[in-house]
Parts: sequence; C-alpha cells; structure tokens
Amino acid sequence: MGQMTNLYFTLLCLHLVSICWSQRSNPDSERLSCDRCDRRLSCNCSYGGFTSVPMVTDRALTLDLSFNKIAVVTDDDLKSHRQLKTLSLHSNKLAVIHPSAFDSLWSLEELDLSNNQLTALKQRWFIKLGALQNLNLLDNPYRFLGSPAPFQTLLRLRRLGFGGPALEELKTEDLDGVTQLEELTVHGNILSRYEPGTLADIWPLGRVTLSLRSAFLTNTALARAVLKDVSYPETPIILKDLHLIGNESVQPLTAAADRRIRWAQAKWTDQKSIDEFFLQNIVVLDVWKFVSLLELGFLLHYPRKVSVINGRVFVMPCPTSRLLVNLQYLDLSDNLLTEMTLSESLCDGHGTLKDLRVLNISGNALKSLSTINRLVAGLSKLTHLDISRNAYSSMPPTCSWPSTLRYLNISRAKLETITPCLPTTLEVLDLSNNDLKSLNLYLPALRELYLSGNKIQSLPSGWLLPNLQILTIQSNTLNMFGRSDLQSYERLQNLQAGQNKFVCSCEFVAFLQSDIKGGDVQLTDGEESYVCDSPLYLQEEPVVHVHLSVADCHRVPFVSVCCGVALFVAILLWILLWRLHVWWYLKMTWAWLKAKRNLRRRQRCREREGLESLLSFDAFVSYSEQDARWVENFLVPELEEPRDNDEESVNHQPLTLCLHKRDFLPGHWIVDNIMSAMERSRRTVFILSENFVQSDWCRYELDFSHFWLFDGNAGGEAILILLEPLSKDDIPKRFCKLRKLMSSTTYLEWPQEEEKIGEFWRSLRKALRGEEEDY
Repeated sequence: MGQMTNLYFTLLCLHLVSICWSQRSNPDSERLSCDRCDRRLSCNCSYGGFTSVPMVTDRALTLDLSFNKIAVVTDDDLKSHRQLKTLSLHSNKLAVIHPSAFDSLWSLEELDLSNNQLTALKQRWFIKLGALQNLNLLDNPYRFLGSPAPFQTLLRLRRLGFGGPALEELKTEDLDGVTQLEELTVHGNILSRYEPGTLADIWPLGRVTLSLRSAFLTNTALARAVLKDVSYPETPIILKDLHLIGNESVQPLTAAADRRIRWAQAKWTDQKSIDEFFLQNIVVLDVWKFVSLLELGFLLHYPRKVSVINGRVFVMPCPTSRLLVNLQYLDLSDNLLTEMTLSESLCDGHGTLKDLRVLNISGNALKSLSTINRLVAGLSKLTHLDISRNAYSSMPPTCSWPSTLRYLNISRAKLETITPCLPTTLEVLDLSNNDLKSLNLYLPALRELYLSGNKIQSLPSGWLLPNLQILTIQSNTLNMFGRSDLQSYERLQNLQAGQNKFVCSCEFVAFLQSDIKGGDVQLTDGEESYVCDSPLYLQEEPVVHVHLSVADCHRVPFVSVCCGVALFVAILLWILLWRLHVWWYLKMTWAWLKAKRNLRRRQRCREREGLESLLSFDAFVSYSEQDARWVENFLVPELEEPRDNDEESVNHQPLTLCLHKRDFLPGHWIVDNIMSAMERSRRTVFILSENFVQSDWCRYELDFSHFWLFDGNAGGEAILILLEPLSKDDIPKRFCKLRKLMSSTTYLEWPQEEEKIGEFWRSLRKALRGEEEDY
C-alpha cells in the first residue's frame, strides 16, 4: 500500500513538472493577440489596453503598440517579426527591455520608444538594428545617454530624437557613430552640463529642434555652445520653450549668427543664409527691456520668414520692421496686437515690408477692418492675409486692398453682414464661424469659399460665383437644396453642407439619395453628416436612411384620392343605412328617449302631488287621414254613441276614443301628444290600410306608436283592424314588431258583406273591454 502511494505521488509530481515545462517552453499560451491588421500588413494595436506585447502575424510590416500599458519587452515578444519595418511603443509604461529583445528585427527602419519610463539607454538594444533610420527616445526619465555610446552601430540613422525631463549631461562620446542627420531633436530643458563639440561632428545636419529653457535663463554659455555646434548656413533651427528675460537672454543667438554668416573684405557675402526665424509659445519677462528686438538686428536682415506665435507680443516697433528687408512671410498670431500697435508694427503702412506676401495676425485684439485695410493697402505683393479670430463686428462699405491679394481669412469674428469691401481678386475666402445670414456678392475669381458656422439659410447664388470649385457651408441653418441650386454653379466640384437643419421633404431626400450621385458635385463630408431636423418623426435620422411613403411624397393627389374614396364610401354607406332603415331607428330611438324622459317627469310630478294615473280613454286610435271618413262615419258613432232602442243595449255602453284630430293638444310636440294619449288609453287601435302604410304623417305616428307600444310601457294590447286585405309583407320591414304581431295575433277585418258588420262591431267591443273572444 505504501509503494502504491509513493508511485502515485511520483506520477503526480512528474505531471506537474511537465505542465510547468510546457508553459515555460510555450510563453505564447498566456499572451493576448491583436488581429487589427489591414491588407498592407499594417497592424494598429494602439489603445488596446495591452499590458504585454500581443501576438501579431509574423508577416506584419508595421506594428503600432502606442498608448497601451506595456511595461516589459521580453526576448521572445518580437522574435518572429523579421520583416517588421516600423515599430511604435510610444506612450506606454515601458521600463524594462531585454538586451536581445530587438535582435531579430533586421529589417526595422523606424523605432519609437518615446514617452515611457526608461531610466537608462543600452547599446545592446540597437546592435542588430543595422537598417534603422528613425529613432525616437524623447521624454523618458534617463539622465545620461550612457556608455558605451548607444548609437554607435546605427550607421544608417537619419532622424534622431533624445532627451526628456531628466536629461542633465551631454558628453562628446555620447554621439559616437552619428555622422549625419536629416533631423535632430533634443529636449534638454534642465540640461546643466554640455561638453562643447558634442553635436559638432554631425554634418551634414538638416532641421534642428532644441528645447533649452533652463540654459537660456541661467546658463547662456551652455546655450551658446549648443547653438554654435548645430548652426550651419543651410540648417533651420527651431527653439522651443524659451523664457527670455531682458536682452542678455538673446546673446546665445549670436553664436548661431557667427556660424551662419561668412565674412569677406568686410562685406556680407551670404545675407540670406538665415531663411526662417521661428518663435512659438515664448514667455517674455521684463517686457520693457525687450520691446524693439533691436538686439536681434544682426539676425533680422536675413530671414524671409518670421513667426512669433503666442508670445504675448503687443507691438513690433517700426524700427524693427524696417530691418526685415527680405521678409516675405510674417506670422504674429495669438498675441496682443491692437489697431494702434499694429499701425506701429507696419509703420502706418508707409514703405516697409515691400516684399511681404503672407501676413498672419489672427488671434489678436483687433476690432476695426477699415484700419487693417488701410494698413495693408500699401503691401503691393501681399497675396495671403489671415485676420481671423479677432473681434470685428462690421465691415466698411468700400475698401482698397492690394491687387495681388488672393487669400483672405476673416473667420471666427462677429460679422453679421458682408459688403462690397471684399476684393474681387480673391481666390480663397474663409468667412466661417461668424453671424452671417446670407452672401450676395459678386466674386468672379473665387475658387474656394468657407461659410461653416453661420446662420445662412440657402446656398449662395451660383451666378455670383462663376469660378467656385469648393464650397463649405456646414453647421448653418440650411433647410434644403436641390439640383437647380447646384446647376447655377458652373464649376463646383466639392460641397460640404452637412450638420444643417434639413427639412426632409420628398424632393430633398430623393435628390440626396440618388440624383446627386454620379453628378459633377461630390459631397466630400460624408453622407452621415446630412441628418433630418424635421419632420419630428424623422429627427436625427440620416437622410440616406430615410424612406418616405407615397402619402408623404404626393400629398395633394393622395389627399384628393382619399377624399374621393371616402366620399364614395360615405355615399355607399348612406345608401346602405337608408336601405336598412338605420336612420329611422336612430330617429325613433332619439324620440323615444326624449318622450320617455318627459313621461318620467310627469309621473314624478303626479307622485309628488299624490295623484294616481287616470285612464281617460278606452282606446287610442291611430289611422290615416285618408281613412278619417270611415273612422268618423262608422267607428266613432258605433263605439261612442249610445243605442237605447237596441235589444242588446246592455252590451252597447258607449266607449271613449282618443283621436288626434280631436283630442291632441294644439301647440304641443306630436310625440308628447302621442305619449299622453297612449298613457291615458287602455288600448291602442291601429286602422291599417294601404293609405295608412303610404302616408308620411301616419307612418311617423305609427313609427313612434310602434316604438313606444312594443317597448312594454302601454297598458293592454294592440288591436289591429284591416279596412282592406293587407298582408304582413305590405308592412314596411322597419316595423319588425308590428309584422311579428300580425303573424302571431288574430286581427279584425272590415267585412265586405253587410250581414257580417254587426258581428265585427261585437268582436271589437269585446276586445276593447278586454273580453276573451276569437276574432
């Protein structure tokens, strides 16, 4: 038993060891995968939340792993990617890279390790990357580049970026092996030690971008040494994150001038070697010591491009402007210029900046278009003018612009109307984000027009813009447009009109879904940006997804047809109801309800007065006016007059009859009279004949009598007297109870023989007295 236990324990241990070994030999079993690769074998795995390098096809040429949470790159993560040319690990938490992690990336040309947690750089990482051309190591917390020189084996390197928030020192041996670069970027805002000549051996050297904030503030010698090493006549230098305090802050720039300017017999032999002067996001302290830039006079004669962006500059004095004799491009955007200081900067428009072609003064504190027009009118070569993001509220009626002006940007202002002040020479006009409601101005040369963010309700007239090719009119109050609107434009090619308040009529939906496709004008902002604002049930629905019914699209014909059909159906229904006597039933129901209400009211009155219902008549007689002679000559004398001489006088007691001609109260409603007569009568006698059935008045009386009598409200029974042969089929079908009564009850017939008349009267009297007799 003990041997069996030992054997079982040994087998279990072997099984666990095999599992651990299989997991160690197959690390991919725990790695996540990324399958976001396109047909060009470019895999975008950014923003995937990965904490380790995911598995990707080994045929990938580009792998983007930026903006994840990767902290470690192991020796196996990239082993199979021998064809990879571009790898980005930007913005992760990368702190550890295995020494042989990149050994298999023989074909890698671009590597981005910026914005991570690398505290040291290792030459071993790059020793097998012989094809590498672009390397970005910016914004990592390493203090030194390390030893041995990390880039010594990168013979093909052409773009290099290094440095970050912790870089303190650069030594001459740090850049061994780097001989020429197209672009160099150094972030050394806290750089405190620099050995002169560290960057001097890199030549030829293309664009250089330097961030040396601390050096310009506290160690101008260091800044001067760096600038001296990278300054060549054809090398553009961009200085970022500058904080300038007084004139001494610009002294390091003289080093750049010394290297870029050649001397020969006391003459400037290369006056235009400094092509561009670019300052952005600068902070000028003690601004009263830094007002004219005259300390930079040794630089200002040469550049053709000057940019001072977001520097809180409120004026560039006229003497400084006069130094810019070769200037063609001037960007003073996002500063504090006003009309008065701009007038000083442009020397009030008198004889300065004659070669200026591009002027950008957007994002300042300007308010008067007329003043700006006056100041730039003398710039005879000006082609581009950007005066956007200022506070203009009106436009003068007329203006005088340079005849060369082709591009004008007045966007993000407060303009409400447009006047002929705009030059007719314009080819590009940007009026977006104003308060414009229309644009009715003839601009024959205009090719591009930008009107987004206004309150325009319709497209501008095409005949006013004969050469327009691009129109952007998004986010306005445009309701709709159609083929006729676009046909007025002779050369329009691209239209962006989405994000408006479209009324999704049938014409507009049909035009946008089919007519515009395949035409000369293309909607370049995408179909999904065209969304319905009305009608309400289509609100927020993309126009391309709208399906309107025939009723929506052909409302007038549809309503006409519907009305015609409804009228036809109504006529058929009216005829059907008439044939079924529905109207009669409704009329009788209403009359009966009203009469019944009156009866209850009278009964309540009698009850309150303590009176009992009195029967005043033996019978209520309903007959046709054409049969009145028989009633008056035979029925009334026979039943109401006494017969004293008759041997059967005891059976001939006179009866009291109720006749409408005699006993109805004049001025009362006919139904109330009928109700009252029936209420006060023991029996109801119907004198039936062809005249009775065909008489309108008699039929109305019979209708209501029938309705009331057979509802069980009258005392006794009905007595039917046929003056002439009459079958139940001769009775109108709407008198269903009367027809049923004729089928189930024996009725009296007026005899044609003289000898049977006496028997007829005897039977009638007995029926009126309630005596049982077959008749």
